[in-house]
Amino acid sequence: MDNEIQLISDDDGLMVIGNAADVDRFLIAEGLTSSKDLGPQWLKSVFGAGAAVAQAGSEFAADSGRWVKLTPKSAQLVKKYGLRESSKTGFNTGVVKGQKGQIRGFVEFVKGPRSFLTNPAALANAAKLMSQVAMQQSMDEITDYLATIDAKVEDVLRAQKDTALSRMIGVGLVIDETMTVREKRGRVDDIMWSKVQDAPTAIAETQVYALRQLDAIAEKMERQSKIGDLAGTAKEAESAVREWLAVLARCFQLQDTVAVLELDRVLDASPEELDGHRLGLKAARQDRLELISLSTERLVARMNAVAGTANAKVLLHPTKSPAVVQSSNHVATCVHDLHGRLGIESGRRSSEARRWVDAAAEVRDKALGTGVKGIDAARSLGSEALDRASSVKGRLVSEIAERARRRRGDGEGRDEEG
Repeated sequence: MDNEIQLISDDDGLMVIGNAADVDRFLIAEGLTSSKDLGPQWLKSVFGAGAAVAQAGSEFAADSGRWVKLTPKSAQLVKKYGLRESSKTGFNTGVVKGQKGQIRGFVEFVKGPRSFLTNPAALANAAKLMSQVAMQQSMDEITDYLATIDAKVEDVLRAQKDTALSRMIGVGLVIDETMTVREKRGRVDDIMWSKVQDAPTAIAETQVYALRQLDAIAEKMERQSKIGDLAGTAKEAESAVREWLAVLARCFQLQDTVAVLELDRVLDASPEELDGHRLGLKAARQDRLELISLSTERLVARMNAVAGTANAKVLLHPTKSPAVVQSSNHVATCVHDLHGRLGIESGRRSSEARRWVDAAAEVRDKALGTGVKGIDAARSLGSEALDRASSVKGRLVSEIAERARRRRGDGEGRDEEG
């Protein structure tokens, strides 16, 4: 197995398996400097225990496994080496071979099968491991997110009277404790699973409650007709939205944690059902992401509409209207940050607060534009009037002259007759 790098890729990440030095050189050569070490237990989690892991250990004794989050750059690597999709797992797999000690030597794609990638059980277990690593990566990012916004989720939950919310604190503690035991034991047995198997219900109830609270905040703002009241409500919404987004993040984190435990439990109890169960959990996770995305995007759309109303009245409310827009943008930023942590593509667009002078200048320009048009119209009308007056004057002069000529002609004729 010297100088061979085995690659497995799914929708979330890329697993790189091989000799530790070769793996490091490969990742550096491809510019993938950010990777996660799967740890010393990865071999056991893939091959199981007993004779299977003993045999694998003889082949992979010096090997290491690292996981790289799928990004445009790492996804391009999958295309570069032409990894082939497995009909059983849907994963892209392949082996890259290079010369010993060469950083850029991994250039030959080996099409022939290798023991690790052709072992169905090992490949299914690797798929499970990759799903777990991806979810744990998301869990870590949510932990960082909660620390960044300094959100005390427990304080928010304690302040509520709803039973489902109050249960969330206890459920979270039990799940975290079970994860700690799992890390020590390397498996999830009946006793461990019995402690957390009912947790998804409490988590789901809390998630629904948090989403409804966000909808209620948006509806409350839409009901305000006065800018002064709207500014106050929008300011209150800033902190309230941040808190409920934190609750949503914690719910999603706990749901991923339960899924990690669940995959271990299925592997221990019904290994033949592992791959199907993994795909089912993945689909359910995507449904949760879409639900959060739809609800939070709807909140942002409503906040943008409120900001538009405030902008339209900035001339009459030069201080309160910009405050409404600022609060709206703050909410949009909070939603965008959460989306980034959860891996949701977000099309955040902030509403620019119209300054009073800009609005006044627009009104002035419109007035001036109307005035200029009026002056031009008056000038045009005046010119037409002058032209008509000149024409009338000309006709009058001609008529008077003609009458005078006729009188003179009549007078001369009477003199000649006399």
